[in-house]
Amino acid sequence: MKDFMKYTLATIVGLLAFSIISGIITVVSMAGIMASESTASVVDDNSILRINLSGYIEERAESDPMSFLSGGNSESLALDEMVLSVQKAATNDKIKGIYLEGGSLAANSASAQEFRQALLDFRKSGKFIIAYGDIYTQQAYYICSAADTVLLNPEGILDWHGLSSQPIFYKEAMEKLGVKMQVFRVGSFKSAVEPFTNTEMSEANREQVTSYLTSIWGQMVADVAKSRKIKPETLNALADSLMTMRPAKAALEAKMVDRLVYLDEVKSMLRHKMGCEEDDKLTFASVRDVAKAQDVLDVKDKKVAVYYAYGNIVDDFQGYSPLNGSGPTFAPDKVNTDLQDLADNDEIAAVVIRINSGGGSAYASEQIWRQVELLKEKKPVVVSMGGVAASGGYYISSGAHKIFAEPTTLTGSIGIFGMVPDASELLTQKLGLHSDVVKTNSMSDFGGGLRALNAEECAMMQARVNRGYETFVGRVALGRKMKVDDVKAIAEGRVWTGEQAKKIGLVDELGNLNDAVKAAAKLAKCDEYNVARYPEAEPWWTSLLNKDAGSGYLESQLRATLGDYYTTFGLLRQLKSQNPIQASIMFDPNIK
Repeated sequence: MKDFMKYTLATIVGLLAFSIISGIITVVSMAGIMASESTASVVDDNSILRINLSGYIEERAESDPMSFLSGGNSESLALDEMVLSVQKAATNDKIKGIYLEGGSLAANSASAQEFRQALLDFRKSGKFIIAYGDIYTQQAYYICSAADTVLLNPEGILDWHGLSSQPIFYKEAMEKLGVKMQVFRVGSFKSAVEPFTNTEMSEANREQVTSYLTSIWGQMVADVAKSRKIKPETLNALADSLMTMRPAKAALEAKMVDRLVYLDEVKSMLRHKMGCEEDDKLTFASVRDVAKAQDVLDVKDKKVAVYYAYGNIVDDFQGYSPLNGSGPTFAPDKVNTDLQDLADNDEIAAVVIRINSGGGSAYASEQIWRQVELLKEKKPVVVSMGGVAASGGYYISSGAHKIFAEPTTLTGSIGIFGMVPDASELLTQKLGLHSDVVKTNSMSDFGGGLRALNAEECAMMQARVNRGYETFVGRVALGRKMKVDDVKAIAEGRVWTGEQAKKIGLVDELGNLNDAVKAAAKLAKCDEYNVARYPEAEPWWTSLLNKDAGSGYLESQLRATLGDYYTTFGLLRQLKSQNPIQASIMFDPNIK
């Protein structure tokens, strides 16, 4: 017994010691990482900026060094860092050129277009850009086609197939589970509700999706045709031939690539470009290192502020947590406080609001719209649209002095909808759960999801949605200096590309963030200025302090328990927690 107690105590002491030592190592490691992130990076002489086009391009993605804890194995790419690194590389004498590594890249068309334009601007510096890939996804090839030289592995794959949209419809699956969605909307093109009411696209939705896909694809084809000197009709014929399944030599014969080479040959080409001997080691610099390289900053008296607003628009700020899988959000409480601070800051001459959002809560969108109006009273406000600035994203854009969009930005979608789930059949007939009610007034149990809305309640919901739509249309008419009827003619929830939106007056200019900054400075009559970015990007370690950081385990247990019912329960939980009145684009356009 004594030996048992002795070994048990020894084991406990050993575990405690191990925990303490591990904790110290973790803290020291985190401190090291935090320190390294807060200091400027050093770029070596005769470096090549290497950009790996794998993963997904986010607006301002945060790195997550702890991703291994949740099984993650890739990092998101940050568009702001990518563009900034290319801009700095053009003027940094230590950077001699850019090496693009094609890969499995996913990106919205506008982000790809903005980064591609940064590469084209870089070429004006006279420095080289060489692209190589074992595999090019379509968006990766679109970007890499801007390079001086495009290389492909002799057994590699170049994907070029055109665009398609394949939304998923939940209606029948939900019916089988005993869930019905009660929908209220204004606008025949407001397709966000269709996954819950239809089993296929409505004719109106099919019309708008066909229209904006054609516009986006036309832009991509035109850009590649110009860079590669290939006729647009040839590029469309190649897409029809499903290049993904064809041998690499087909891409060479079509002049989509310049040479078929192996990686060792690519390195030899880079050494030749750098004037190195064959056995010399190449020096590469990362996107982050170049973006963070110390500037010789000529401090000006005035600044143009770039304020980032991206993700879902919500009533209450939820932030971003890589550990629990939630996407980025923004809400009036933080955004309005930040914009008020910029309005009161005498060093800020103008504000550019960078919007990449498909919308969200109609109420929250209205509150942010109001703050933009107040900001306009003090200084110029310009909007720069990213991949999507639609519905609520357009709502908060509409009052700006000037609006810029990429030609492939998804925008518009001026419309409102409401959804209230009725899970009574799921609870009673599928799960055997029953409820009763005692209420003081006729509608005390409104919106509980345990019963269907009655006719009177449905009429009230529709009236509220109608009021929201009229308010939205009025805000657009005021901001764009249009008649209400003219706005309604292009509204009804219809999604437009930036190229289309300029023609109908919803945006002023086609251009990127830099174009918007220059326009804002001009409106503020500033010839000399610095650019300041707000809010400061949230460091990755704040997610460790998030109160919901442990929710990943709970989610896995819930999924295991509910099985096939998990997706629907998750959907109901999301709908229950969000504002029932939404100014939001489609839930998932699923563009490939």
